[in-house]
Amino acid sequence: MTNEAKTMNKRQKQVLSAIVNLYTETAMPVGSQALLERFDFPVSAATLRSDMVTLEEEGYLYQPHVSAGRIPTDKGYRIYVEEMMGEETLSRRDQEHLQKELLLLKAKHVRLGRTTAKLLSVLSGNLAVSSTGVNDFYDFGMKELIEKPEFREIDELCRLVETLDTLDEKLDGLMVKLKDGETHIYIGKENPIAGIDNCSMIVAPYKNRDGEKGMLAIIGPKRMEYAKNKSLIEYMKKLLSSSLVVIFTGNIIYLIR
Repeated sequence: MTNEAKTMNKRQKQVLSAIVNLYTETAMPVGSQALLERFDFPVSAATLRSDMVTLEEEGYLYQPHVSAGRIPTDKGYRIYVEEMMGEETLSRRDQEHLQKELLLLKAKHVRLGRTTAKLLSVLSGNLAVSSTGVNDFYDFGMKELIEKPEFREIDELCRLVETLDTLDEKLDGLMVKLKDGETHIYIGKENPIAGIDNCSMIVAPYKNRDGEKGMLAIIGPKRMEYAKNKSLIEYMKKLLSSSLVVIFTGNIIYLIR
C-alpha cells in the first residue's frame, strides 16, 4: 500500500472506489445521493459528502461545477488501479471467443494484426492497437473512442484525432522502451503519448513463438474498465505468444503442442 493510500480511512477508500465504478458506467459526476442509492453505505448523505470533500482536498476527486458531483482525478484513478481494483479474470465466453478467432486465423495463415486489434476493440469498447512487427501497426475502434462523452467538445475531439493520426509513429518509439512481459497502465497526464492526456492507455509488449516482437494497446477514456481491459490484453498476449501448432481441416481444429 502506498503512503498516500494510508492517509485514507476505510470508508474513504470505499467511497473513492464506488465513485470510480459509478463514473465508469455513467460518465456523469457522482453525488452522495447516487452513492447511497447504488451502494450499501451505512452512513448519511452528509457523512458521504464530508468524505468526498476530504478526498477532493487530497487531490483524488474534483468537482467540475459547484452544484455537480465529483469525478476522479488522475491521482484518484492511479490509487484505484494500484490499490483497489484487484485482478479480473477474462470471462470464459470471451476466452473461448478469442481462442476460436485466433486459431482459425492461424490455421488459414491470415495476418493477425488487424483482426487482433478488431477483437480487442470489440471486447473493450475502445480503440485498440496491434503491432505484429516493429513497423507493422494496425488500429481499430476510432469511431468507438470519439463517440465517448468525454470527446463531445470539438476542440478536445480535434486534438485527439490529430494525435491518433500519427499513433503508429508514437507507439513505435514507445515499444523500444518497454520491457517484454510487462503490462503498463498509463493514466491521463502520465501518458507517454502527448496529446491524449484525457485518455488512459494499457499497453503490453510480447514476443510470438518465432521470436518476433509485437505490442498490444487499448486506448480509452480515463473512466475505462481497467481490470477488464488489463485481463483482456494479457490473455490476448498469452494466445499470441503461444507455441501451439494448428491444423485446420474443414470445421475441425487440431492443436499440437
